[in-house]
Amino acid sequence: QLQLVESGGGLVQPGGSLRLSCTASGFTLGYYAMGWVRQAPGKEREGVSCISSGGRNTTYADSVKGRFFISRDDAENTVTLHMNSLKPEDTGVYYCAADPWRFECGGEYFYWGQGTQITVSS
Repeated sequence: QLQLVESGGGLVQPGGSLRLSCTASGFTLGYYAMGWVRQAPGKEREGVSCISSGGRNTTYADSVKGRFFISRDDAENTVTLHMNSLKPEDTGVYYCAADPWRFECGGEYFYWGQGTQITVSS
């Protein structure tokens, strides 16, 4: 069974940091472009970051550039989103996603995790 499982969400104060992890089971994510997508209350889903197969290329939403960093460990079958200088507007449900059709970012995600809640509030 193909599955993506996120972990690491929670409540954090503005300016704080969190690390989200996504572990794949049932498939080897090393061949896929992997990304993080978030959905804030009342808003549409927004692509946050993506990393290509092999990790050569990464993309970030303008709203998180310079604060978030995506990495992957194909040996551990995981993708990690490092989030720093968090702001209240970063609040939302964060989903891990995989594009099995491309090595590079920019395509449609096909596999999704269940999501993990992040709340940035004092």
